Amino acid sequence: MTATETPASSTVLLDVRDGIGVLTLNRPAVRNAIDDAMRAELLAALDRAARDPAIRALVVTGAGPAFCAGGDIKGMQARLDAPAGEVAFNGWARQQRTHHAVSALFKLPKPTIAAVNGAAAGLGCDMALSCDFVMAADTAHLSMTYIHRGLIPDGGGMYFLPRRVGLARAKELIFSGRRVQANEALALGMIDRVAAPAQLLAQAREWAAELSHGSAAALALSKAQLNQAFELSADQSFAMSSQAQAVCYTTAEHRASVAAFLAKTAAKG
Repeated sequence: MTATETPASSTVLLDVRDGIGVLTLNRPAVRNAIDDAMRAELLAALDRAARDPAIRALVVTGAGPAFCAGGDIKGMQARLDAPAGEVAFNGWARQQRTHHAVSALFKLPKPTIAAVNGAAAGLGCDMALSCDFVMAADTAHLSMTYIHRGLIPDGGGMYFLPRRVGLARAKELIFSGRRVQANEALALGMIDRVAAPAQLLAQAREWAAELSHGSAAALALSKAQLNQAFELSADQSFAMSSQAQAVCYTTAEHRASVAAFLAKTAAKG
């Protein structure tokens, strides 16, 4: 077993054990609400997870009783207190940083699982849905709370949620901002698995290990194409597949797999 950890004082922790990274949002006193400083640490952790070959899959969870309560309300107030002529541009700049972070998680070239240990609200819900898979504690709940702040989902929820639950259901959840308990979320397809709270992280790590056994190159290339599957025409998808497969032909994993299969066949013959 190998393990590396970030300092416990960080607002984002990254613990790596046996090829699985566990990224923990670490502001439990404010239910892991994301402010500017935390967003910067999140980006740095995701960049490391993307580049580090020792990390084959990533689990995202929250410290304390919540997964993530969304954006930090104090940050919202500071934005509103800026001079009137600066509010829009400051908000736009903050949006760019938020989208950078969510996009980095969505496009991470490795399997990702959100282990939703408690409330996932607003931006927290968006972040969970940006992962490849979502596993939630049976006591957890998710909600698109933006409407309660006079806002729209700005962390990817407009994109991710309809693809999981369909357009009409996504509208209902966004327009109402209501809480969706774990079992209902599972029935809707909003999440993929439910676990007992005490077993959530262990089961998410085990699932991440199952998903990341294969060729790292094939996984990354498959994910990159699948993330665009609904936007591509058939011809575009075939073209991307051809290019990706040409890359796979050159990998050590493919070469070793073919050699092992032929050796096994020869031994049986």
